[in-house]
Amino acid sequence: MTKRAQNKMLEGIHNAILIYNPTAGGSSAKRIHRLENAQRIFAKSGIETELKATSAAGDATQLASRAVRDGHDMVIVCGGDGTMNEAVNGVASEPGGRDVPMALLPCGTANVLAKELGLPWNIPRAAELILGGTPRQIALGLAVPLDNQCAQRYFICVAGAGPDGEIVYRVKPEIKKRAGIIAYWFEGFRQLGKYTFPRFRAHSNERGLDATLIIVGRTKHYGGPFRITTQADLFEDSFELAALTTQSAARYLSYLPMLWLNKLRTQNDVHFWKAASIRCTAGEGKTIYAQVDGESLCRLPVEFRIVPRALTLVVPPAVAK
Repeated sequence: MTKRAQNKMLEGIHNAILIYNPTAGGSSAKRIHRLENAQRIFAKSGIETELKATSAAGDATQLASRAVRDGHDMVIVCGGDGTMNEAVNGVASEPGGRDVPMALLPCGTANVLAKELGLPWNIPRAAELILGGTPRQIALGLAVPLDNQCAQRYFICVAGAGPDGEIVYRVKPEIKKRAGIIAYWFEGFRQLGKYTFPRFRAHSNERGLDATLIIVGRTKHYGGPFRITTQADLFEDSFELAALTTQSAARYLSYLPMLWLNKLRTQNDVHFWKAASIRCTAGEGKTIYAQVDGESLCRLPVEFRIVPRALTLVVPPAVAK
């Protein structure tokens, strides 16, 4: 791709901040080398990038927010789902942030957005795809804890309530750092013997049901190798919702081969539909957790809402419509 073609795709972008998580997947020294290669690739197309490392939870939100306020033309994130979620919240919360393009250089534990966009884990190659990409304005999900609306949080890929929220809540950050996605698998199997799968009320589109798990999808990919909300679309102003109603741990375990075979939709106690919002409320005395983009959020009650045109995302050529 020529410099002229690249500049046409990202016209008017000359300075960017590149936020990276030095603890997300792989050797820090190797990642710096790859990021420097990516910087050179951007510079050849006229985009100067400033590297900013995160050092604690919440840093990516602050760095992305400051980048918008300081007038950067683009925010690039090198990290996993958690780092991208933080940066999205920093950009989307700023006045005018929806007009500042965001792009992803994948790494991390289980990068759902990278899989959805078809981005390679090769950072320099992903940088080249960004330069050939198209800025697209998309909707975001917004999770609003109804007991503390000030703690609301945007999400770009997937949220949920029930056993996935419990697993995310229980995984210790230090174990996640060492074991990566295996930490979630280990905790998931541990919870099969402990979790009681309590039902909670889910209400959306004048449709209500008692569920043990709600998945709120903006993407087809869910985590690891799984695709659950396969009719979700980043370019639509809606979620695809998946609701499971069984309270049987054995039944949950039986869903794994159904997922591999793409037959989950054939199960009687699994329900799918599209909506722009859903409210989840636990019964008295029940403690049920919600998660957004693989990060723990809060206990129920919570409402998940679509926010149209909330973010500008740089989309690779193969995905752009």
